[in-house]
Amino acid sequence: MKHRKIYLLSTVILLVISVIVFACKKAALNTSDPNNLTTGNYYKTAAQLKSGVNAIYAVMHQNNLVSREWYYLHDTRSDEVAPGGGQLEAARLQLYNNTDDPTNPVMNSVWNGWYTVIFRANVVTDNAPNVTDNPSDVKESVGEAKFLRAWAYSDLVAMWGGVPLVTSVPKSPTDFKPRASVSDVYAQIVKDLTDAAAVLPGKSATDKGRATASAANALLGRVLMQTGDYAGAKAAFLKIPTSGADGYSLTNRYSDNFELATEFNPESIFEVVFVDKGDNGYNWGGESATEEQSTVRNQEYCPVAWRNLIPSDKYLNEFESTATGAAKTDPRFSYSVYKTGDTYNNGQSVLADGDQNGNSSKLNGVTMKISWRKFMIIYQESAGTASFHPGGNNQRIIRYSEILLDLAECANELGDIAGATSYLNMVRARPDVAMPPYPTAQFPVSTKTQVMAAIMHEKMVELGDEEVRNIDILRWRKKGYFATEPIAAFKTGRDELLPIPQAEIDNNPLLAGKQNPGY
Repeated sequence: MKHRKIYLLSTVILLVISVIVFACKKAALNTSDPNNLTTGNYYKTAAQLKSGVNAIYAVMHQNNLVSREWYYLHDTRSDEVAPGGGQLEAARLQLYNNTDDPTNPVMNSVWNGWYTVIFRANVVTDNAPNVTDNPSDVKESVGEAKFLRAWAYSDLVAMWGGVPLVTSVPKSPTDFKPRASVSDVYAQIVKDLTDAAAVLPGKSATDKGRATASAANALLGRVLMQTGDYAGAKAAFLKIPTSGADGYSLTNRYSDNFELATEFNPESIFEVVFVDKGDNGYNWGGESATEEQSTVRNQEYCPVAWRNLIPSDKYLNEFESTATGAAKTDPRFSYSVYKTGDTYNNGQSVLADGDQNGNSSKLNGVTMKISWRKFMIIYQESAGTASFHPGGNNQRIIRYSEILLDLAECANELGDIAGATSYLNMVRARPDVAMPPYPTAQFPVSTKTQVMAAIMHEKMVELGDEEVRNIDILRWRKKGYFATEPIAAFKTGRDELLPIPQAEIDNNPLLAGKQNPGY
């Protein structure tokens, strides 16, 4: 059974109390303004403040963020995926082809979702000073709110550049904010994560899915890498413990990071909780305040379901293989993708070409059907069951192998080639991967440039389709680490950033004329 869910309360928690007061105090009908309801009369206890935190998690799990649109936006801006076929919706194909515009609904959904997270986080941080009982719980609630706000802004600034920086609840309908500078947004993120890491707890045996100090330090390290502060990033990553009750380590089995029975394993630093409700129900319209949330990732990418995105040929051919001269074929290939002839359904079914609608791939010059295996749940169910099955497989957001690979990049940037190579080899030494250590014939590691090539390779084969690559591309492109542009349809001077949503331009007078270049 899943652990206690933390995302059942939605934004209505911000309004229901006011509605109750309004209904019970009829005498106030002529003296209170129903258009100026506040939360000031609710957040008086630590338990009530925690309900506000739960409301932040609630939107994070919904259709416009991690249960659907969030991974589409990340994936279509990377080079690890390709359209599965004509069934891919036009808005998603626009993002993949870089033909999107400021009205793209996928992009708009993620923008709106993250700003809802920010609004709810601000409700918590604004009201925390009013709560005087249980100070330790109050600090933890504020830490969670700041972590989630920082995650929201880290996505926004990476994909849109400078965005409106809102750190308190607007006081009026005209309390608009202009676009902040990129450096100011990053400064706020770093402050929030530093604050969060100082007050958040370690792992919990029962209350799983909440932000921890390690999650805050991991995200802080990610963000500092984007700003070019590799020394600061390394320091943040090294604060993540590797022993004791709070320690993290690689799992012996790579696939433990993508399957139902092995959620919250020792490698998982932060993950978003989903629940299989048993009725194939999914809340397409947005957020529900009264029911647990499933994810349709299993449906969208599944080889025997919609198969909207598939692995790119570039990703597939990145794996070391004896067919291309490597000493060993990287087993992470078969752990990450299904190809025709593979078994699923606990070994009882064989995947055929006809099961996989849409496009084929080309692997080492051979055309075949290949689909994603990561996060799919057909490893334990039949094609008939999977034909429409919103699932309960948690989305792993940050895992320890990424930290090791990021430490490798930090070490390399700081001139420690031997240290960088050591971190890379720790990831390759996972027991059921056991790839030969660097240097190899294909990846020498004698120079900074050679080590960087090995890092870029290792991150793709280890973290493929885990919504990390597109952010890495932004950093590596700026540093000139690509011999050729990785995104085929990329247009310099335009596609570095997404367009600010048109609705924001229309509604916020301080954004007039402030659209990103090329749009």
